Amino acid sequence: MTSPPYWGVREYSGESTLGNEVSPKQFVERLLEITDELKRVLKPKGSFWLNIGDTYENKNLVGVPWRTALALQDQQDWILRNDIVWNKVKGNPSAANDRLRVMHEYVFHFVQQKEYVYDDAAIRGTEDFELTYKDNGDVVSPTGVSGTRYRRQIAGNDALTEEEKQDAHNALEEHLERMKNREIKDFRMVIRDEQRTTHGNSENLSGRARELAENGFYFLRYNADGPMPENIWDIVPEDDHRDDSHCAVYPVDLCDLPIKATCPEDGIVLDPFVGTGTTVVAANKHQRRGIGIDASEEYLETAESRIDSGVQMTFETI
Repeated sequence: MTSPPYWGVREYSGESTLGNEVSPKQFVERLLEITDELKRVLKPKGSFWLNIGDTYENKNLVGVPWRTALALQDQQDWILRNDIVWNKVKGNPSAANDRLRVMHEYVFHFVQQKEYVYDDAAIRGTEDFELTYKDNGDVVSPTGVSGTRYRRQIAGNDALTEEEKQDAHNALEEHLERMKNREIKDFRMVIRDEQRTTHGNSENLSGRARELAENGFYFLRYNADGPMPENIWDIVPEDDHRDDSHCAVYPVDLCDLPIKATCPEDGIVLDPFVGTGTTVVAANKHQRRGIGIDASEEYLETAESRIDSGVQMTFETI
């Protein structure tokens, strides 16, 4: 996980000049030279999380994040699993009076193959949920689903064959039992010609459309541990450690979900633009090992000062 220097934002001096290219195209080309090496050392089931911001040139929003993401897909065959909008919640005043204030950056989640490490249980909002019971013993979900309405709709549905009705009834009872056993938190049932569908009608494009056509029904299930986090993250930028010359606002909290979800407990978190050590601090916070690489010895000295003497860290200059 990393946040490299942004293009055209500041004058970078010293050992590294990434971000000072004459064009965003050249910046992306240079950045891809580095991501190619990341892909070489990343385990097949590993993940690459990239935080990158944008900038304006001659009043034109350049689009650096998406230029980079598309280049990673097209030129290096990375698979883009998520684009996350990092909402900074608060920000500095803007001098511009002809456009809106920019309050977000992107975080992209890339993988190399379709099967990869992803611990969804570690990031779901684990929560208990209350079930109630009717006098007849029917279980009732937190949102009021008991099966009564679905049973009535199945029985009176002229668009289902008798075999489909039986299959639908059996599947409904199975889902009620799974909810009773707390294997799922809640569910919705979509029955042919009864509920508004949640998909397009093309069976070539929608698996749910195919399932509805073939079976006459399908289910939307809610995980017992709560929903998956959304791809809009409200995280306040870092405002500590400002005695040094490092100006990035990349916070520890931004690293929490990526590390918990995609780095196993015996895994290693690598940041090739570690700066003052935020990513490795986050790795240690979650009991993972961290490797930080940076061109600036000054930044690495600051990074080491942020870590207690008993915590293992690795930093390298290049």
